[in-house]
Amino acid sequence: MRSLPRSRLQAQKATLPGTVPEGTRRRILETALRLFASHGFHGTSIRDVAKELGLQPSALYSHFPAKENILAELVQVGHETLHEVLRTALLNAGSEPAEQVRALVRAHTILHATHSQLAVVVNEELHALPPELAAPALALRHQASALLLEVVKRGVAMGRFSPPHLEATAAAISAMGVRIPYWYEPAGALTADSLAELHAELALRMLGGR
Repeated sequence: MRSLPRSRLQAQKATLPGTVPEGTRRRILETALRLFASHGFHGTSIRDVAKELGLQPSALYSHFPAKENILAELVQVGHETLHEVLRTALLNAGSEPAEQVRALVRAHTILHATHSQLAVVVNEELHALPPELAAPALALRHQASALLLEVVKRGVAMGRFSPPHLEATAAAISAMGVRIPYWYEPAGALTADSLAELHAELALRMLGGR
């Protein structure tokens, strides 16, 4: 169910991680990102993207063979960025499971709060891709989910955590971040950093951290 006020996303500036090089290709991706986030993948045409950029549709085809390939790259960028920020957070968190969970949840929260349009497109429009275009991103999604799950399993084995159900609790922790774009206002009183700390504390409570 699409509960997100799309007009709010449309008003935001489309941002991509710095890993995407500057140039026409990035401009296409940023424009498509804003349109996909506000109107949906199926509600946006190549002509719409070209019009926003002041280009002919044929100019876009020299960079992307089809609209699905634009979405596939956005989805891939989103998953690559998520996996990298989580992996980096985990590497810098030390060996204590509670601190590793805190680091993972903080990184997950901040990414979803600062790249809300990308998060929405990645999570809501992935299903529009054919299997061969979706597969690389789905593999990264599985790897990212496994990072938290493995930390939680190790914490349970060490007696640090006592969740009522291991997999369900890990999924609920991840869902906190995924839902951020649907309610969080970046210009509000709650900063992304404060939200990240709040989510980390909630995650440890859900795990029954000792």
